[in-house]
Amino acid sequence: MINQRLKQLRLARGLSLDALAAEMGGIVTKQALWKYEQGKAQPSPVVLNKLATALGVKAAHLWSEPSIRVKFIAYRKGSSLLKREQEKVESFVKQGLEERIRLQELIHQSDNSDLPIQTLRVRTIEDAESAAKTIRKKWNLGQDPIASITGVLEDHLIHVLEIDADERFDGISAVAYDEEDHVKAAAVITRRKVAGERQRLNITHELGHLVLDISEEIDEEKAAFRFGTAFLAPAEVVVREVGPKRAFIQTEELLLLKRRFGMSIQALLYRLRNLGIITESYYSQWCMDINRLGWKKQEPLDLPPEQPQWLRQNVLRALGEGLMTLGEAETMLGETMEVKQPLTLRQRRAFMKLPLEERRRILAEQAEKVAAYYKQDLEWKELQGGDIIEY
Repeated sequence: MINQRLKQLRLARGLSLDALAAEMGGIVTKQALWKYEQGKAQPSPVVLNKLATALGVKAAHLWSEPSIRVKFIAYRKGSSLLKREQEKVESFVKQGLEERIRLQELIHQSDNSDLPIQTLRVRTIEDAESAAKTIRKKWNLGQDPIASITGVLEDHLIHVLEIDADERFDGISAVAYDEEDHVKAAAVITRRKVAGERQRLNITHELGHLVLDISEEIDEEKAAFRFGTAFLAPAEVVVREVGPKRAFIQTEELLLLKRRFGMSIQALLYRLRNLGIITESYYSQWCMDINRLGWKKQEPLDLPPEQPQWLRQNVLRALGEGLMTLGEAETMLGETMEVKQPLTLRQRRAFMKLPLEERRRILAEQAEKVAAYYKQDLEWKELQGGDIIEY
């Protein structure tokens, strides 16, 4: 089992064999690491500990069986992603989901009862539109544009994972099952460093793959795209704000709609055409203009990408409640953390053993720092309120 674990962790951490050998201080060669991953050799206890340290896990984890089975829903049709890049993405997702499920269980947040995994039947493209309405209703989202797509998914335990990947990778969705085939978690995966409007549509597109049961006669990509645009921009709201029929739309209006719905101009025009608000010929005219202006790759007024928050928030919670160590938290977040830890009993006793004058000096320094903070931040005064009035 160590060979599978080792390769999964290495790829999930974004390390090549050369890079892992360097992280280990060169005590083994990349050829030896390759043999470990192929199951053709076993590392010594010393090498095993070095491997675990380099990968940020305990040595026992390298021998453990995976606690979940991950099913990947769909790569985009026509994807030219190389096999090596696919392995990197899938290893990253498997490791990420395993860590998140462990965290869910630590904080007792593992109810996945409202995850409709591939249950919404799509027998026509219009069914994808209805499915978007169904999910919005199920999640009590109303009809207004959604400020944070990432936040909505994370609220319903659909994890949003970001990965540094090849530009040919747009996204994928995945579901994690336990040994009894119960859904433990789901995820949509997107590439980092893309504009917010593209990121949002990628996320809702992958959400479509996650929840739709698409007939073989229907183009999966078109159905998922229709779901994604309908989820971002419900038909009733679009018709209300744009009108039922339009012969001409100014660029400035499209840019305002882009901000309103968090969608690219290209996706908005596609949506307007699907809803019959603009004609096919007017849509084609706009497509030619977009190509001429160079907007196909980069539009004006890029929106900032959304930042997933669930992992960081709940790692900090678990750390604060003593459910995980600082080292485990740093490994999960992939960064060094500066966290103020409460004084231990030993530290408090050591402080009380100091001479009185030394204790007073330390306390005075701390009080001075706090006073400086309150002088800079006057918001606390507003919280004090005014005169007390009896009602």
